[in-house]
Amino acid sequence: MSISTGIGAAHAGTARLGIREIVRQLNSALGATLVSALAGSKDPKISYKWARTDGPEPKPEAQARLQLAHRAWTAVSGVEGDHVARLWFIGANPWLSEVSPIEAISELRAKEVMDAAAAMIEDSFSG
Repeated sequence: MSISTGIGAAHAGTARLGIREIVRQLNSALGATLVSALAGSKDPKISYKWARTDGPEPKPEAQARLQLAHRAWTAVSGVEGDHVARLWFIGANPWLSEVSPIEAISELRAKEVMDAAAAMIEDSFSG
């Protein structure tokens, strides 16, 4: 599978999910505190509420962050596995000027995040 195919499949998969399912999957993979942080919320448990069928919906900007995070998670974990993907999300990242993907997602740096995910998948760094 080529890198663009993997990134495209991640996008398509995320686009087919409702926001509550996206939140559930991210909560399971990353934990509620990290999901809340990447979505830009100061409440570390809000993602539990977003995941509930009768819970509040995240605001549009938070939804954009959650969708970006899900796309990146799907792309990286699909190739590298869950453990490596989680470390990729929380660690300083050379493709993101040494900030974590969590921080870059919270800043809605979508192109940079997905470029970093692609670089991780293809295991290259062009500085």
